[in-house]
Amino acid sequence: MAIPYRSVDLPGRRLAYLEAGEGAALLFVHAFPLTAEMWRPQLETLAPGWRGLAPDLRGLGRSALAAGDRQGRAASSMEDHADDLDALLGALRIDSAVVVGLSMGGYVAFALCRRAPQRVRALVLADTRAEPDTDEGRAKRDSLKQMAREHGAAAIADAMVPQIVGSSTQKDRPELLDDVGAMARQNSPDGLIDALECLKSRQDSRPLLPALTCPTLIIVGAEDQVTTPAMSEAMACAIPGAAVHVIAGAGHLCNLEQPEAFGRSLHQFLDRLDA
Repeated sequence: MAIPYRSVDLPGRRLAYLEAGEGAALLFVHAFPLTAEMWRPQLETLAPGWRGLAPDLRGLGRSALAAGDRQGRAASSMEDHADDLDALLGALRIDSAVVVGLSMGGYVAFALCRRAPQRVRALVLADTRAEPDTDEGRAKRDSLKQMAREHGAAAIADAMVPQIVGSSTQKDRPELLDDVGAMARQNSPDGLIDALECLKSRQDSRPLLPALTCPTLIIVGAEDQVTTPAMSEAMACAIPGAAVHVIAGAGHLCNLEQPEAFGRSLHQFLDRLDA
C-alpha cells in the first residue's frame, strides 16, 4: 500500500506527515534519531475504522527547517513538539486521538498530556520511560551533539543503531540495521542537534503518571537495553489501570523488530477501546 506524505502549514513551520485509513484517529510519534517512516508497518496494517497519522517531528525528516528559517523556529523542548501535535490535530479537525509514542515519541506524548490532555483519548507508550536524563545521560547527549556537528547524521546512525536494535534482530534480520540506519541518515545535523537538546532538557514525567486517567498500554521489547522492561513495569505501577506487554525477540524498536506482535498488542488494545 502506497502511503504518501502530506503536509500542513502551522504558524512559523510546516509539518509533514504520513496518513492512512479512515475513522477514529491514531497518532504515531516516532523515536530518535528516526522519522515517521518507522511507522509504515503499522500504517500498512491498520484495523478497519482507524485513521493513522504519523508526523515527522519538527526539524526532522520532511519537517526539516529551511536554513533561512531557523531563527526562533527550531523546537527546543518536548513541549514545542507537543504544541505541534496539538496544532496538527486542530488543523485536521480532529478532537482527540489514541497517541502511540515510542522512545522520544513517548516523551512527546507525556508533554501532550500536560499541554492538551483533551487531545489524548488513550495512550500507547512503547520502549519509553518517565524519568529525565541523568547527569551521565545528559553528557552523552552533548557528545552526540558534537558528533553531529563534526561528522553529520551518518555518524549518529553508526553510533546509535547497534544500541537500539535488539540482539535477536541483529542476528536474525541484519538487514533491518541498514534500514534503520538509512532512516536516521535522512535527518539533517541541525535537526538531530535540536532533538538531542529536547531529549537532554525534558521534564521528569513521573509526577504526571498517577494523574493519567485515559486507558494506557505499555509495550516494551524484552531485549530493550535503553528503556528496559523493568522501567516499563515501574510506569505501569504508577499509571492507574495500565497494562504491560513485553515483546519477545525485540529491542528498543519493537514495532519494527517484531511488527506482527506489536500489531496484535495494539489491535487488541484498540478493540477494547471500541468495546
